[in-house]
Amino acid sequence: MHDTGPAFRTSAPILALLALTGCSGIGWPGSSSTATTAQPAETGAPPVSLAGRWQLSSPGRGQCNMTLGASGPTAADGTIAPEGGCPGKFYMSRKWTYDQMGLTLRDHNGQPLAQLAGEGGNFQGKATSGEPVALMR
Repeated sequence: MHDTGPAFRTSAPILALLALTGCSGIGWPGSSSTATTAQPAETGAPPVSLAGRWQLSSPGRGQCNMTLGASGPTAADGTIAPEGGCPGKFYMSRKWTYDQMGLTLRDHNGQPLAQLAGEGGNFQGKATSGEPVALMR
């Protein structure tokens, strides 16, 4: 009778690695896999670091200061802490996101308040209610 112990001890780790690789979703050449991973939406970095104090203004409606928070200088989203007296519904600003469409200011429910485009470190656009809005340092 042959002793299969050495062969088993050698092949067991290889079989375990193959099994774990199959669970990871890594495809091997020639194998077919129905599992797909969702690709994140492409986002670019804002033209400037958005972290810091900004002034939001809407002609004829007023202005206020707000502090934008970001995890880093190239962060694509972050927080907003508005100060008092913001025009329109901007007192509810809590989040910002930056993507290929520009800078979006959002309320506490994640609903857009304004869509802005950046130019030279300043942002201009419209509130969802239609008023022109500018965000500058």
